[in-house]
Amino acid sequence: MKNRRILVTAALPYANGPIHVGHLVEYLQADFWSRFQKMRGHECHYICADDTHGTAIMVEAKKRGITPEQLIDGVWKDHTKDFADFQIEFSHYSSTNSKENRELCEEFWHAMKAKNHITTKPVEQLYCNHDQMFLPDRFVKGICPKCSAKDQYGDNCDVCSATYSPNDLKEAYCSFCGQPPVKKNSDHPMFQLDHFREFLLQWLPEHTTKEMANKMKEWFNEPLRDWDISRDAPYFGFKIPGFSDKYFYVWVDAPMGYISASLQFSKKLGLKFEDFWKSENTEVYHFIGKDIVYFHTLFWPALLKTAGYRTPTQVFVHGRLTINGEKMSKSKGTNIPARNYLNHLDPQFLRYYYASKLSHTVDDFDWSESDFTNRVNSDLIGKITNLGSRGAQMLKKKSDGLMTEMDSDGQKLFAASAAKSEEIAALFESRDFARAISEIRGIAEETNRYFDEKAPWKTLEHNLVETKKVLTTTLNIFRMLSIYLKPILPIYTAKVEKLFSEKSYQWSDATQALSNHLIHDYEHLAQRVDTEKVKAMVEESKPKTATVPIQNPNQKLSAAPSAKAIKNEISVSSPDSGEIEIDLFSKVDLRIAKIIEAEEVIEADKLLRLKVDVGPLGTKQIFAGIRSAYKAADLIGRHTLIVANLKPRKMKFGLSEGMVLAAGAGGNELFILSPDAGAKPGDKVK
Repeated sequence: MKNRRILVTAALPYANGPIHVGHLVEYLQADFWSRFQKMRGHECHYICADDTHGTAIMVEAKKRGITPEQLIDGVWKDHTKDFADFQIEFSHYSSTNSKENRELCEEFWHAMKAKNHITTKPVEQLYCNHDQMFLPDRFVKGICPKCSAKDQYGDNCDVCSATYSPNDLKEAYCSFCGQPPVKKNSDHPMFQLDHFREFLLQWLPEHTTKEMANKMKEWFNEPLRDWDISRDAPYFGFKIPGFSDKYFYVWVDAPMGYISASLQFSKKLGLKFEDFWKSENTEVYHFIGKDIVYFHTLFWPALLKTAGYRTPTQVFVHGRLTINGEKMSKSKGTNIPARNYLNHLDPQFLRYYYASKLSHTVDDFDWSESDFTNRVNSDLIGKITNLGSRGAQMLKKKSDGLMTEMDSDGQKLFAASAAKSEEIAALFESRDFARAISEIRGIAEETNRYFDEKAPWKTLEHNLVETKKVLTTTLNIFRMLSIYLKPILPIYTAKVEKLFSEKSYQWSDATQALSNHLIHDYEHLAQRVDTEKVKAMVEESKPKTATVPIQNPNQKLSAAPSAKAIKNEISVSSPDSGEIEIDLFSKVDLRIAKIIEAEEVIEADKLLRLKVDVGPLGTKQIFAGIRSAYKAADLIGRHTLIVANLKPRKMKFGLSEGMVLAAGAGGNELFILSPDAGAKPGDKVK
């Protein structure tokens, strides 16, 4: 078998938050495949990096009160630790915010210009007069034009998953100041994708599946649109050469991370970089989700061709993960961070479960809590691990620990199992891990039948010779199964290597039987899944229940419309404790407001009448029971928090249209809640 040089990449995880179990589908799939290639004797390198640029990084950093550089540095450390703890073995893990990546972007830019693939066009964008900036997609929020969900970002809806232009949003507002933006033109450099029309039509069917190629060819029913490759300042990313206020769009520099990470890796090991991205002798494979096929099979090949780099050998596309038949959800605790899983469960359980579900198709697959528990406990523990546990402990504790030879039935069973080696290898090669696991499980079931029929525990005392033959067969096949499972369960198999006192297994070792071989003491390989731990993991992943103190005499919200009004608006789950579920609390619209008028209410000695500016929501009149703690004149110009969607309450002094939030013991020990500097009227409190 000819040795191959292979470069594997997975889509770069975005550096604005933690890895969750949905992300892990891709990184584990690529890890299974690259580990398998190494076991076959091939040179295989698995490369990845954090995707670190763009608007969302700026927004998240601002939210945390840190710089984008501080954010991506901390996230990089979290990501690499999560990956390592899930036994994902990268050859090199980098960041797109690197010198090498910037230089690559500039190299590609100069190639695009030199070959006349760049044009300049005015682009109508939303502009905030208050903040004096063009608003990138994620700096705009409003009502989704498709499903009318409120507070959706300018590029896509989290509720219905629709994608759209920020100009299509209804009642759009700046996510910084809350003011409605205006439309304004800005000139942008465009990459002329239609120049590559014929190249892409030929490239697609050769480098991805027929299904994906046909899907992408739908874009060719009309001229391919010019691609806006820039974003206006302010933007966290790389400046485009020759511009003072234009930056490379994140989808330009993100895929460059595949190349820059390879360049860093080559330097580190003293390899020739050109052998990876300038030579067809290396096979390059991208593992991606189906939501980013457009970028990887149209824009990316065109960019690579422009700059004189080779294109990927194949783009492997996988489906999405659903949880208990539904889209992953934070409110239900099914958008599970990788670290939450690790806090409760063994990572090899998830590796095995994903392998048992993953195929080479783009079909979505479901993680059911009961299915997860049953597959691990019944198959991995009850059928596979059980062979090693029973066989090794019986041989070591009840005898001398020496494997002898297999009986005639055992030899036939071993031969039939070994004959499946290349079939299982072909399934790994084609990424049909679910069928590979099915074959492995089938061998385990046959071996358990053999073990139970021979009943070595009954013959141990009076016929040790034949008993050891049965145990030798059982352990040889268990060893074989462990080798087949090594790409999926590397640490598990490392313990098996120790059990049999052997070096690191290669694929070819599976068909070689051991005889007259002394084993070590059996080391525990895996515990059964505890359903209570699964429940605890899901519970930890749910948003924490918010507690609103309702009519608490020691610490209360400000009176007037009062907490009683809120109690009428939302259903309290526990009248005694005042606890409410988060989905109920989320109905409360908390906003920053600026007090622009304040005066005493003559007819009520506890109330002040406030007029507040709530940005895009306009002005509201609120009667607040804070007169004992504040003079009206002292409040003018201050920012505070209000409940903006409280049902208006008609009082004899006038209409109260909200509630000012305050806390304290009451009387002159009452304090309105104020935001940190920088908050603007209309900002939504999250």
